[in-house]
Amino acid sequence: MTTKPRTDVYTRVTATIIASLEQGTRSWMKPWNAQHAAGRITRPLRANGQPYRGVNVLLRWGEADAKGYNAPLWITYKQAATLGALVRKGKHGSLVVYADSYTKTETDVQVQESEHAIPFMKGYTVFNVEQVDGLPAHFYGKSEPPHPVERIPAAEAFFAPTGAPIEYGGNRAFYSPARDVIQLPPRERFKDAGAMPPPWPMS
Repeated sequence: MTTKPRTDVYTRVTATIIASLEQGTRSWMKPWNAQHAAGRITRPLRANGQPYRGVNVLLRWGEADAKGYNAPLWITYKQAATLGALVRKGKHGSLVVYADSYTKTETDVQVQESEHAIPFMKGYTVFNVEQVDGLPAHFYGKSEPPHPVERIPAAEAFFAPTGAPIEYGGNRAFYSPARDVIQLPPRERFKDAGAMPPPWPMS
């Protein structure tokens, strides 16, 4: 019986990002307001409010986009339990990576000691706060209220004749082949006129 080799953290991270790009996911380019008080677009945050860095930012954005999470906050199972909260049954966490190095001292044949920095990477699992019940209220922040956005007359005049069917609602932007409809968040959720879609006819 052969044992399937364990996938290393580097491979898992690479596979996650490639899969996201193949699906056309570029969630860092969202121009509209999410449904959370942290703002329209924000760096993903640890439970203590500290922002993630490096590849973890892309991993968190990609996971939030794929699963439809609005909250930018992520927490480990143990951290949630410490706060008296509980991850909902059946919910799956996602990968976060930690990279660092340690110093190793080696002795050569001349009995000369030398130090070498050995890099390493390890992974652990986090959950979006929307997967967790019982956290303090600030973890479930409400979104900022909608705001009026000025129109761009030239852009409206250019796109109106296309007749492209478009519907507004929710917090995602996508094209539905089954319904032949473009779905966008409400216009007032876009951060400015340049980011807002033209007023094409609604289907």
